[in-house]
Amino acid sequence: MEEAGGNGDFHGNVLGLYSILGLGRGSRKSLSFRRFHSGRTPLRDSRSGINRLQWLRSQRVVFCLIFIALWAYVGFHVQSRWAHGDHRKSDFVGYKSEVGSVKPQEETAKSLGSEAVSSMVKEKTQGEGKKVSDPTERLVKSSPRKKGRRMLRRVKPKPSAEESTNSEFEDVVIPTKNNSFGLMVGPFGETENRIVGLSPQKRKGKCDREGEFAGIVWTRSFLLVFHELSMTGAPLSMMELATEILSCGGNVKVVALSKKGGLMWELARRGIEMIEDKVDISFKAAMKADLVIAGSAVSSSWIEQYLRRNPAGSSQLVWWIMENRQEYFNRSKHMLSKVNTLIFLSDTQSKQWLSWCEEGRIELKAQPMLVPLSVNDDLAFLAGIPCSLNTPVFTVKKMMEKRDLLRSEVRKKMGLSDNDMLVMSLSSINPAKGQLLLFEAARLVAERNVSQRYPIMLENEFSVVSLQNKTSIKNEKQAGALHSNTSQSNKQIKNVQQLNSKKRKRKEYRVTNILSSNSQTKAAKQDLPKTRNLLSESSGSEEESLKVLVGSVGSKSNKALYVKAMLRFLSQNSKVSKLVLWTRATTHVASLYAAADVYVINAQGLGETFGRVTIEAMAFGLPVLGTDAGGTREIVKDKVTGLLHPVGHEGSKALAQSIQYFINNPSMRKKMGMQGRQKVQEAYLKQHTYGKLAKVIAKCLKVRQ
Repeated sequence: MEEAGGNGDFHGNVLGLYSILGLGRGSRKSLSFRRFHSGRTPLRDSRSGINRLQWLRSQRVVFCLIFIALWAYVGFHVQSRWAHGDHRKSDFVGYKSEVGSVKPQEETAKSLGSEAVSSMVKEKTQGEGKKVSDPTERLVKSSPRKKGRRMLRRVKPKPSAEESTNSEFEDVVIPTKNNSFGLMVGPFGETENRIVGLSPQKRKGKCDREGEFAGIVWTRSFLLVFHELSMTGAPLSMMELATEILSCGGNVKVVALSKKGGLMWELARRGIEMIEDKVDISFKAAMKADLVIAGSAVSSSWIEQYLRRNPAGSSQLVWWIMENRQEYFNRSKHMLSKVNTLIFLSDTQSKQWLSWCEEGRIELKAQPMLVPLSVNDDLAFLAGIPCSLNTPVFTVKKMMEKRDLLRSEVRKKMGLSDNDMLVMSLSSINPAKGQLLLFEAARLVAERNVSQRYPIMLENEFSVVSLQNKTSIKNEKQAGALHSNTSQSNKQIKNVQQLNSKKRKRKEYRVTNILSSNSQTKAAKQDLPKTRNLLSESSGSEEESLKVLVGSVGSKSNKALYVKAMLRFLSQNSKVSKLVLWTRATTHVASLYAAADVYVINAQGLGETFGRVTIEAMAFGLPVLGTDAGGTREIVKDKVTGLLHPVGHEGSKALAQSIQYFINNPSMRKKMGMQGRQKVQEAYLKQHTYGKLAKVIAKCLKVRQ
């Protein structure tokens, strides 16, 4: 039995071994057969593919960052092209904005004479009579086919009613080499940076951390509403406010109702975030902000729509109105009572708007606040006024030397000599600024058809001093005759002398206030011949010649019809055209102020609301010739920091007399300029403006000071 069991086990083992060997030799279940005849991927290959997928999934953050970087680059590239005018659309699509056509940027005159301006052409020629396509044209698909694609033809869009009414705001570019219109000069930004030795990026003003403004805006968020991005007073002031908020540790966003102008690139350079003017974007940003500041009366449409969406937002709205014409009041009067606080620039503007509100029975929520504009640190630094940018390397004395060097370099590039008196106006070119009346005054000076009004007036004032000398001499003779009689007469002589001395001091004080001279004692000792020498100090040397510089060419605030009228006037008056220089709108104005000798602010109607350019010119030591109206009357003290004249055509004659007086009296020109510079240091620097603005913000936010 044991044998039988052993044999059975032996046979079982042998058969099992053979079956195993059989499977290894070619059976369908063998490993070799599976290896050579199976269609599935080996385990090692499948594991490597899975590892690759897992690696890609683990690097999702890297791929997202790369995608975001590419998206930001494309967006920045498109935005930069828009900012540089390479796009085909004049406006960005936003809140209450329409896509229009780009106005032509260059226009030239075909012929000279009185019809030179009216025959401006809008198509340029390139090469041999080949026309350059008009940017107002758009591409549309036409029916004919070629190579399987539709042909594209250019169609000019029909101007809408709004575009036709606003066509007067188109810009006319002055020819650069046409003597019948004057010559184009500048801008001088590269020269300014080279001489100063400090780039604009490093000339950012520093925040006064100990001031009230810095303590209030710290960590708070603000939304600033720009009505446009032109290089004019209101947008520039709002841009500087945004810069100051950022430098003091606040958060600021900007929304522009119209993106026409050249400030978009400057805002990007300063790191100021601009958001789209769309309901879901700008209104939500306003709701999240601690305070919303609108910078123009034109912002009334945005304020109205915002308060419809968020009625509770009126408590966080501050309206900084910078216009002084009734047309702006009429378009914004229905919203004046809806905002928390109104801010005006001058006392004259505040009284005017309050009178309009009283006539229209408009009750304001609070008494308006006065916050005048100021000279920013960049201009104060280049003008040689102490500011936050001064360092041991860039001292005030050093900057005065650089300013003088900048003056000589820029005047040399303008083609001016030391014997030329440059009269400058940088306001936007429109009838309210009165540049055409300035040309009329220049024509009177060029034709020597100016009456000596101011010299005669000042000579009469100076004659008071000589009359005092004659009176004192006469009294001294009478006193000498009485001295030989009695001792009582001696007392009378002393009384007469004391009385004369008191009168002399009073009159000298009056003459000093009128002429702003610190040398009244020396002037009182001089007689009438000395006065005549002062009034005609240029008689012994060659008389200075007049040059007129008109700025802001290319600004979106210019009116084409008015510019054409000015060019027509120049084409008809060759003597004036030889005196005129033009320069484009730019933020590099320090070089222009340094090169000028006199500044003209010839605002018409109600006058200038405030006059930002007025205080900037005064900071550079320029006397101001301004109209006796509006904010100019508050800034310029007549016969102390400049000379005032009436508005209108009568004012052009007085303006010509003032220009002629400054031509004949360079020393008086410099004295008035220094008085204006001193006034800017006392009332119109950055700390003065933001100190008052801090009180407004604290009142709106109910912050305890």
